[in-house]
Amino acid sequence: MSRRLYAIAAITLAAIIFVAINIAADTWFTNARLDLTQTKRFTLSRGTKHIIADLREPVTLKFFYSKKVAADYAQINAYAGRVRDLLHSYAARSKGKIVVREIDPEPYTPAEDEATSNGLTGAPTDNGDVVYFGLVGSNTIGGKESVPFFATEREPYLEYDLSSLIYRLSHPKKPKVAIISSLPLDTGAGGMQAMVQGQSQPMLIYTELSQTYDTQMLDPSFTAIPADADVLMIVHPPALNEQQTYAIDQFVLRGGRALVFVDPNSEIAAASGGGMGEGGGPVSSTLPRLFQAWGVAYNPGKVLADRDLAQSVQTSNDPRNPVARYPVWLHLTNDDFDSKDQVTANLQTLNLATAGAISSMKNATTHFTPLVSSSKEASLLNSDQVRLDQRPQDLMNAIQPAGSPYSIAARITGSARTAFPNGPPSPTATPQIKHAGAINVIVMADSDIFDDRFWVRTQSLYGKQLSAPFADNAAFVLNAIENLIGSNDLISLRTRAADDRPFTVVKDIQAKAQVQFQQEADALQQKMTDTQQSLHALEQGQGAGGQNSATLTPVQQAEIERFKRDLIDTRAQLRDVQHSLRADIDMLGSVLAFINIALVPILVALFALILAVLRRRRRAHAIAY
Repeated sequence: MSRRLYAIAAITLAAIIFVAINIAADTWFTNARLDLTQTKRFTLSRGTKHIIADLREPVTLKFFYSKKVAADYAQINAYAGRVRDLLHSYAARSKGKIVVREIDPEPYTPAEDEATSNGLTGAPTDNGDVVYFGLVGSNTIGGKESVPFFATEREPYLEYDLSSLIYRLSHPKKPKVAIISSLPLDTGAGGMQAMVQGQSQPMLIYTELSQTYDTQMLDPSFTAIPADADVLMIVHPPALNEQQTYAIDQFVLRGGRALVFVDPNSEIAAASGGGMGEGGGPVSSTLPRLFQAWGVAYNPGKVLADRDLAQSVQTSNDPRNPVARYPVWLHLTNDDFDSKDQVTANLQTLNLATAGAISSMKNATTHFTPLVSSSKEASLLNSDQVRLDQRPQDLMNAIQPAGSPYSIAARITGSARTAFPNGPPSPTATPQIKHAGAINVIVMADSDIFDDRFWVRTQSLYGKQLSAPFADNAAFVLNAIENLIGSNDLISLRTRAADDRPFTVVKDIQAKAQVQFQQEADALQQKMTDTQQSLHALEQGQGAGGQNSATLTPVQQAEIERFKRDLIDTRAQLRDVQHSLRADIDMLGSVLAFINIALVPILVALFALILAVLRRRRRAHAIAY
């Protein structure tokens, strides 16, 4: 064979191999991914895989996307590509149980009518066209679920939104959650009056619960827990009578699961009732008789304050010192959660307010497992003190660290006896259960976990409310309900998007600097205020007796000059102290900037010089021989 024929044959064979490899890769490796993100954001979670594997009936997913109209919008196009890829990944794993249909609802077509009839929201464009970008899922028994519009703000939660939609379609019968609460969970701040007027806005955690579960708010006068309740959730309960306490006691001993939120100082209750909760409930709550039977120690008159976990809050209009750390509002991260329990294993952050602490009682027969804990730089303050003096620095100074963490939430399991050893408070038709070998209760000493302002930002998008969480408050509640019911499929999805990677070194520097310098800064600020007031009084010609004078005496003039000098000196000292508050942070920033900007080029240049010297020596050595 000539060289020319040999070359042609080789090129032809290479082309055939190239095409064959592409066809094989397209067939076998369609869903192959290399996910290099730290949290494996682009890899299907174990919960999603289990939901897909557990499908018994087909689910149809109609993906509506206005491809032509949205062609000029790069961000939406990129997001649509990710949604499409993820949907096809679901379908590929489902062995035919998930059918994905892509529909382009062009204007004035039956496809557009189908999109609008299914409740999808169209986003208007500058030229008057409408972009549809949503999903409609259906099962074989007529159930429907939808995502009206894939807003980019919800992109980190895409897998959770899709998997929860499929989960709801595959579980049409919702588990039942009975709720006892003095807070307006189902109506929001407006209470029943807003509900009657059609203006109620339920708290978002309650809204999310209602989407997945059959929720039932029990009447304040209830005497029994519904027999078909899968979980009982108690949120900042009012004072319960003996019959109501007995009903909860027997529900738990019968094997019913309970999720309990008590609070030494519920800010939701204070805000909705002016110091009294909705329906007259107090700002503090407890279940003393039940807690004693379950082996839980809790003081409703003590609020937890923590130096390390304090949230930063706005305190003044001073642009040089606008925030302070407020130790009774806590920002907890994954180091503060039990990594072994399914409820908290994947949590990233929780934001709590004026929470309490719980612990195991001596001689308790139950097993106490902390789920959420404080740092070691925490102590308990009287709740009255926290209500009366809300100045951050005063609360910081009042903290006397215990040296060990406090438990804020815990799982209570194991053997427990009834809270009514002498029998029911009134005759009942059913025999009393006096002992249970295995109860399962989760208790948290905070109810402000439900407050929207601490965990979610909401905005209106084309007439619909869109929520973007910045903390895992809802995830904790939903994880706990899911776990108590017995299914953990969605737990791993709720928190994987909430990556909170704070600058921990900076936070530690800020905390130490504030403890060291803030008291001095406050004293100088007070001195400056007093000096300004005295100076103002003298300049207005007011003497010690409050009488005005038309002219100033030499003594008064000298006093004014002295006050002005003191004012200048005090301002200089205050600037020095405020600079000290940021000195270490600024130094850290300078070091990092040097490493990023200068150090790497210097190392590269140094490496090049060393390499050049070595090469020159090698050449010189070679010439010598």
